[in-house]
Amino acid sequence: MTTRKLNVLVYSGHGSTTESVRHCLYTLRRLLSPAYAVIPVTGDVLIKEPWFSTCALLVFPGGADLGYCRTLNGEGNRRISRYVNAGGSYLGFCAGGYYGSARCEFEVDDPKMAVVGDRELAFFPGICRGLAFEGFKYASEAGARAAEVKIEKAAFEDVKEGTADSFKSYYNGGGVFVDAKKLEARGVQTLASYTEDLHVESGESQAAVVYRKIGEGHAILTGPHPEFAPQNLSQIPSVPSYASMIDAVTATDTGRIAFLGLMLRKLGLNVNEQEQAVPSLSRLHLTSHKPTAVADLVASWAEVITIIDGEDYIQGGNDVFHIEKEGSIWSVKELKRAVSAVSEKLPTIASLKITTNDGEKKTVEKSTDERKTKTKAEEIQECIEYTANSAFDQILSYDKVVKTIVPHKEGVPTSPEASFHHEAFYANLHHYHNKLRNPSAAFGSTLIYGEVVTSTNTLLDKNPVLLRSLPNGFTVTATTQIAGRGRGSNVWVAPPGALMFSTVLHHSFALSQSAPVIFIQYLAALAIVQGIQGYAPGYEKIPVKLKWPNDIYAQLPGSSNNPVVKIGGILVNSSYSGTSYDVVCGIGLNLSNALPTTSLNQLAAGQNPQIKPFTQEKLLASILASFESLYTTFCTAGFTRDMEEQYYRAWLHTDQIVELESEGGVKAKIKGITRDWGLLLAEELGWQDRPTGKVVSLQSDSNSFDFFRGLVRRKV
Repeated sequence: MTTRKLNVLVYSGHGSTTESVRHCLYTLRRLLSPAYAVIPVTGDVLIKEPWFSTCALLVFPGGADLGYCRTLNGEGNRRISRYVNAGGSYLGFCAGGYYGSARCEFEVDDPKMAVVGDRELAFFPGICRGLAFEGFKYASEAGARAAEVKIEKAAFEDVKEGTADSFKSYYNGGGVFVDAKKLEARGVQTLASYTEDLHVESGESQAAVVYRKIGEGHAILTGPHPEFAPQNLSQIPSVPSYASMIDAVTATDTGRIAFLGLMLRKLGLNVNEQEQAVPSLSRLHLTSHKPTAVADLVASWAEVITIIDGEDYIQGGNDVFHIEKEGSIWSVKELKRAVSAVSEKLPTIASLKITTNDGEKKTVEKSTDERKTKTKAEEIQECIEYTANSAFDQILSYDKVVKTIVPHKEGVPTSPEASFHHEAFYANLHHYHNKLRNPSAAFGSTLIYGEVVTSTNTLLDKNPVLLRSLPNGFTVTATTQIAGRGRGSNVWVAPPGALMFSTVLHHSFALSQSAPVIFIQYLAALAIVQGIQGYAPGYEKIPVKLKWPNDIYAQLPGSSNNPVVKIGGILVNSSYSGTSYDVVCGIGLNLSNALPTTSLNQLAAGQNPQIKPFTQEKLLASILASFESLYTTFCTAGFTRDMEEQYYRAWLHTDQIVELESEGGVKAKIKGITRDWGLLLAEELGWQDRPTGKVVSLQSDSNSFDFFRGLVRRKV
């Protein structure tokens, strides 16, 4: 069985700069979402984790390539080379271009700046030599320029009519690929060339961007930074030429975007016809099916609310929440008014811009009294200022953007912003709770909905001040997530059409022995199966499956080998707060989105007879009611035999033969999970796959399951 490669991994470890990583993420997400998840990864992930089978593209951004070498020389580079030779794709921008060449020669005649040496990857089998243009200075934008780059259209297939012949690209410290033309016999193609005189000798050609086939895979290396979008570059008063550089890059931006699309298609990726703009965060609508519940909940927040200029805010930990007052419209204009009013009452916050190597710009904020810890009011003021002065077509620090909660104390939202139909949700929730005879009917009874959010899990588990004040079963759901989270370093691809929600449980510490918190992920998995198959008559045949410990799969109908693909995931975070575990259980399901794999509604359409599509409101209600029913039983009776049998009927691992990395790679047969602590049980196999009598127990938090390779690995 194979799985489609959905991840684009951007190296963010030692040597990379924050700014370059952010530019890569911003641009690649706009060109590749929702078909791919574009996510940052560290050196440890590349060295230790099984990322090969799901990685469509590995990207090395700008920075300092010596840092890359120190981290990845040896095992890291061997793994990257194996990945590319086996069919993977590598894209190196600027420092990533030096790093991917056979030799780096940077300012060889300058004893203070010189970086010279062979490199292990050698995807370009020659020298990347810099500076292509003089003037580069560490911790400065003084050498930044708009470098004209000519597109070598003959190197691409299906270049659209009207595509520009050249464009201006941000450049700061990159190299030129020496004698690229002479290396054509070794598979090198020049994709773009510098048109201006260079600072160093480049041989016959002036190759700015090169491509090479590597085994079954391929690599593209650049000297300039075509991934730097001009809207994310800010004027620097101390560098007068910087403003004109931004203007020059902006003037040819359509050519830059077209060239990036050509590059990515040459690496085998599916690229959007037009950039997909990252949507603005929306307001968060707080509702309940109980008339007084919203007012009671807001009133209970009195102790954690900070009042600034007559408005209510909660500093939750990671995020600042503004509690909108009834009848008010909180806009950027109002934010700017608040900034002005608050600034008169609080100490001035000074902003100091620092620029580092390869164009990284950092803002260091200092209170007038550096020794004084910021108050909540000062932290909130900073977020108000940041939100008021930011545009959503730029790179944003989403944790600094104020999130607005709109309490609906009477009725439910009717504005176009709220496409979630609250009345339908609460009607269905009441139906399913009654059907399952849930005594308290708490799960989902109070809800926050946002059209566009960062991450439903982040809004809860990263904001403990808010989390601890929320009732059991409180749920946050969204139509679109722009910073969704998965297990470990993973990100769940969450395009429009996915059902995403996170539910709060305050699990008593007194239940630790009889009902361990580790089982909540298994209860959530069972709730998803029950919620889907118990949706209505005819839905019980939807082929949903479970992969240990927290992935949701589906069998694709109409195929001879009956393959399975991932359609969802579960992420459970817990923290201890005195008498209970504050648990946030996040769930993401492909509901109606065809990408990146398949959806529940495609599975419904494939049933015979065909059944109606799921709706997000009804399916959410069905899953939450099942979750509460299971959790209530679990708290009184633990993980019961009936739950265990239901789990096994849906899971993928019955008698699966695997290799156990933690046991030195021995073969074993999966036998199940323990009902006391939820450990995975594997029976060791010896000669001719005969059981040795040894049974190994594995924790879900310490291991990951590569189902398609039959490998249980240590989790990094």
